[in-house]
Amino acid sequence: MIHVFALMLYIGAGEDKKLISDDMYFRKVESCNYYAEQLIKSFGSHPNNDPRRAYCIPKSVDPAKEQIYY
Repeated sequence: MIHVFALMLYIGAGEDKKLISDDMYFRKVESCNYYAEQLIKSFGSHPNNDPRRAYCIPKSVDPAKEQIYY
């Protein structure tokens, strides 16, 4: 097991908030934050006006079972 940063992507707010993705893992928090920012920018022009949130949290994963990005 190693410690990584998991990118969490949510759409919606309050009780309507839904987790869309939580399976992208990064070795560096800077890389994770960069992709979180890029995902939010790419959703910015989406026709649906639901709020979008992306952020990174620390997590422990098995590198033999999970793809880990740098």
